[in-house]
Amino acid sequence: MGKTWCQRGFCVTNRNNRHFEDTGGSPCGADRPKTKTQQRPCCRRCMSSQGHMCTHCSCPPEALSLLNFWNPPTTAQLAIVSTNAAEGEEVLLHIRNKPPDVIAFVWYRGEGANKNRVIALLAIKLNLHLRGPAHSGQERINNDGSLLLKEVTKRDTGMYTIVVYLEDSKKEIGFGRLNVYEPVRVPALLANNTTVTENKDAVVLTCYTNAISTHWLFNGMNLQFTDRMKLSQDHRSLTIDPFKREDAGYYQCEVSNPISFVKSAPLELDVKSE
Repeated sequence: MGKTWCQRGFCVTNRNNRHFEDTGGSPCGADRPKTKTQQRPCCRRCMSSQGHMCTHCSCPPEALSLLNFWNPPTTAQLAIVSTNAAEGEEVLLHIRNKPPDVIAFVWYRGEGANKNRVIALLAIKLNLHLRGPAHSGQERINNDGSLLLKEVTKRDTGMYTIVVYLEDSKKEIGFGRLNVYEPVRVPALLANNTTVTENKDAVVLTCYTNAISTHWLFNGMNLQFTDRMKLSQDHRSLTIDPFKREDAGYYQCEVSNPISFVKSAPLELDVKSE
């Protein structure tokens, strides 16, 4: 059995020039020579062992102080909370993982800190608000660093950049996206024929909409597609060929974008025998 001791807050064992960390019975670096590696502190003394692995450990009192001062590394990245909004709304772009001791905020349109795309600057201690070349007259930085945009339009869609300046002369940068959508209008559902001859005629239903997504309903339920049904690439046209008696009923299209959805009025398709 090799010697086991607490080294710099780590319980280590040297056995045939191999280096082990006590991690509840699992060897650390068992297949490589003893090297100085990044390890998590265990600060435990081997009380009993099996082979080269600790099976029962305790923390020596002299190592307790090391635990009190160890903190796991933080990797939180400054970012803008990406947001969806409807045209005409007032939008607040929030900052995520804002560091402490911020002394100034600078907002930019687009991705990157381009001086020609500065929206505004806020120096907190000086209570100084400055507008940049990309300011449209509708933006304002709040004291918490968030950016208020009034009456947004689709032209406001895109990436935004925030740079925060800290008291230690350091700065951090973060990014996020704003998507502005036109409110979804009630779609119009039309058919080339509403009274159809069974096993002979084809029906084409077309949903006229300004939405991004289109979903089809039959008698108020999700349409169960058969091999006689075909959707267009944008899902706005539904072809049933040939039309059968079980296809008769009420059809609707439900349309949506990330901020809203709406259904068309029901359209009845009837069937007649040849």
